[in-house]
Amino acid sequence: MGMPTTKISDIINSRKDRIAIRKDYIGLFFRLIFLGVVGYLIFTQVFLVTQAKGMDMFPAIKDGDLIIGFRLQKTYQKGNIITYRLDGEQKIGRIIARETDIVTIEEEGTLRINGTVQSGEIMYPTYAKEGMSYPYNVPVDHVFVLGDYRTQAKDSRDVGPIPVEQVEGKVITILRRRGL
Repeated sequence: MGMPTTKISDIINSRKDRIAIRKDYIGLFFRLIFLGVVGYLIFTQVFLVTQAKGMDMFPAIKDGDLIIGFRLQKTYQKGNIITYRLDGEQKIGRIIARETDIVTIEEEGTLRINGTVQSGEIMYPTYAKEGMSYPYNVPVDHVFVLGDYRTQAKDSRDVGPIPVEQVEGKVITILRRRGL
């Protein structure tokens, strides 16, 4: 009589173990789904991960560099590097003027913002391009963006100021492609 009781308790314990293992696998599955959704939201709504195309921001950013940006930034400062959409194409540029600022580009390649000469680490002169007249007053809710490779970049000198709603995010990190 002692024998069947032991077998029944073994069967019951075995079934309990299988149920516990199944519950653990189901719990793991839901945790993985949750982590996947959180990761997706973080990298599509909070952060931007993209690859630089072109040499508009040379030497700061080179073609193929990996860019990480912050999407939740709502106010941008002069000097911020941003990603933005232009005719459906993603571009990268440096904000040189914000709304109500006055941009002046002189014939000899001097850039002035609100009357102050802008120099710094940009190696290339800033020449005006066809289609815009200077001094230019940046409209409300727009930013004036230039590429660092001023003699070659397609930027606000070509297309005008960029509406703030087209700005995708502020660049926070650059990973060089030769390190990948």
